[in-house]
Amino acid sequence: MKKILSLLILCIGILSSAQSKAPFTGKRSFNIIEGFSGTGTPAYYVDVKKSGDVYFGYVQVNQASGEETTEEMNAGKYNPKVMKAQFKKFNEIFYVKFDKEKIYLTDENGNIQKSEDCCSTLESDKGSCTCESAFYQ
Repeated sequence: MKKILSLLILCIGILSSAQSKAPFTGKRSFNIIEGFSGTGTPAYYVDVKKSGDVYFGYVQVNQASGEETTEEMNAGKYNPKVMKAQFKKFNEIFYVKFDKEKIYLTDENGNIQKSEDCCSTLESDKGSCTCESAFYQ
């Protein structure tokens, strides 16, 4: 009975670690919220390390002064359900989940959000759009 229980625990451990493997390694840029103003919308990115650590960051260039603002934060190990990005400079918090091709803006529970802020200029008449972005390399 102990052997069966040990084997079951081992299998569960293997399955849970396999599910949390990041879908890629390296840096990918994304743009979930469409920028309409000329003030310098931040260019966000996610950087997934081989260790499974996930970093979120942004680069923002003020178009009037040319001043560049950057920030990067460690969000911990990859979690396929939801990840929290908290930036201190602008007191900004957002939740996302991502796969190999897209990133999605979610709530704290991992539910994908819809908002008019996520619509492109071509979709602005829709009212609300899914908050998602393809990754750019």
